[in-house]
Amino acid sequence: MPNSKNNDNYVIPIQYRKMENLHIVFWLFKDIAWCLGIPLLGIAMIVPTLAISIIISWRTRQFMSELCHNLAITVWISANSFWMVSEFFHIDETIACFGITYKHLAMFPFGIGVLILAFYYLIWKPRHKNEAETM
Repeated sequence: MPNSKNNDNYVIPIQYRKMENLHIVFWLFKDIAWCLGIPLLGIAMIVPTLAISIIISWRTRQFMSELCHNLAITVWISANSFWMVSEFFHIDETIACFGITYKHLAMFPFGIGVLILAFYYLIWKPRHKNEAETM
């Protein structure tokens, strides 16, 4: 992926862009299935949505800004999928432990996403002001 001090553009190869676009399609189908109460489709869409998110994170790992944002998206999809499944199986309001419902357990991966972005913006970015980035 071209990116240098002389080239301020972050260029996404077409095969990566196609995968990202397909990722959005899977993600939308997952959430539409959730909204319409279609468990089989919603649960089936978790696998490609999460898999492509992981692949995108791996492919963009050379840019810390991309890696951190893509990892945050990956844990967001994980949290969102857990929440969806808990609703499909009608355990979302069931107490898991210490008064915490299964739905609220999704806060752990959501929190991990926030921590990843906090690391990037509060620690990594201020210490690497001269390095190539996309954000």
